Amino acid sequence: MRKARNVLGTQLEICCGAPLTGWYRNGFCETDPTDRGVHVVCVEVTDEFLEFSQLRGNDLSTPAPEFHFPGLKAGDRWCLCASRWQEALLAGVAPPVILQSTEESALKYVTLEQLKKHALDV
Repeated sequence: MRKARNVLGTQLEICCGAPLTGWYRNGFCETDPTDRGVHVVCVEVTDEFLEFSQLRGNDLSTPAPEFHFPGLKAGDRWCLCASRWQEALLAGVAPPVILQSTEESALKYVTLEQLKKHALDV
């Protein structure tokens, strides 16, 4: 039984199984102390965000088969680093969030109100 909680205080739900996402590549936006990126915000990526991320040095669109990464396209769900989502928020390109699948530690970086304003599942 999963013990991780989402930002709403309930049991964390799966973000995406295809492509398989998350720090553990189990579909959940869970983290541990070795996850320096804190991959805890479940988002639905947009073309605008993917372009922004690439300009910041993190190309999420290009497949990297050696890492079993298919590359993302608009509409895919992905466990995003909390600080990258915050950066995108400040730049006005934050992708939509799935609150039920966003791990509660995201609240160390952004507020619940900020997340709710960009939520698909409010």
